[in-house]
Amino acid sequence: MSDEISENGGEGLQWHEGDMPFSTQFGDHFYCRSDGRLECGHVFLAGNGLPDRWEAGGEFRIGELGFGTGLNFCETWRQWKLNRKTGATLHFTSFELYPMRAQEIDRALSHWSEIDDERQALVEAWPADPQGRVEIVADEQTRLTVVVGPALEGVVGEPGDFDTWFLDGFAPSRNPDMWSPELMRTVYDKTLTGGSFATYAAAGFVRRNLQAAGFEVERRPGFAGKREMLCGQKGSREMI
Repeated sequence: MSDEISENGGEGLQWHEGDMPFSTQFGDHFYCRSDGRLECGHVFLAGNGLPDRWEAGGEFRIGELGFGTGLNFCETWRQWKLNRKTGATLHFTSFELYPMRAQEIDRALSHWSEIDDERQALVEAWPADPQGRVEIVADEQTRLTVVVGPALEGVVGEPGDFDTWFLDGFAPSRNPDMWSPELMRTVYDKTLTGGSFATYAAAGFVRRNLQAAGFEVERRPGFAGKREMLCGQKGSREMI
């Protein structure tokens, strides 16, 4: 395990096992140590009924708490390109307090050859000093927005509502603000009726905060031996 450290926007990074980013501020890895890309597919895509829900075409909006390395965006974009309908559009909006640098994103995502094209495109478009709203036109049917700053402030100020949420902050025990009752209520308010969320987290207070916000919450088997994850919907008794 490496002790190599880089400084990023006030947040210290350590690199474990060569290309595994670890936040010294939150004391947590940025993604599952077994395979973060497969975890994204299991938790965030399958947990939200994707790619099946893209069959309807039209505009689809994904909100994400915690952009991190951009892994979820790259894997979502990859699967979107394989399944999207002609004329359909994806707007992926993520809220991130401590954006990584382009070279750090490149290093963190280089582990997965499956997303080489997406990684290279993201790194090329990523600004040298990400601040405010980072707007990237990934392709003619895909747009990425990264809102830099506190998540609650960003979500409150974001216009429009979302079809789906990826709740991917650091572990609730280490980053409780990302799972607070106020933020979960705001996420609920910014979700379309029938919209959904998914998260790897299964802590009791996270589940209670989501339920108190108004979501119907379901436990499902987690990824890579993790006992549970959570997913749910707004305004429908039928779970996805």
